[in-house]
Amino acid sequence: MNPNEVTTDRFVRTAVRRKKLFLVLSVAGVAIGLGLAAWFGYRRWADPDATGGLAFVVVVLILLNARANLRQYRFAGVLERLLKRTGHGRERR
Repeated sequence: MNPNEVTTDRFVRTAVRRKKLFLVLSVAGVAIGLGLAAWFGYRRWADPDATGGLAFVVVVLILLNARANLRQYRFAGVLERLLKRTGHGRERR
């Protein structure tokens, strides 16, 4: 096996191993993003003079990160199915 294949194999197995972590991070990111949106919305409602631009940017960035983690979770699922289909799912190095 050449070094490039070893690196790719290690990457795939690491992604599959971290699949549940990606889902947990995604759910946590959505919960935190929505919680902060509600909190900043309440603050804006309670004090209409409060600025909300930076808070909006923070919420959007958190939600975008949650979306990226969900995408990683889905890719890890696809890689896991491919490993099982090719018969390499049970090999350990």
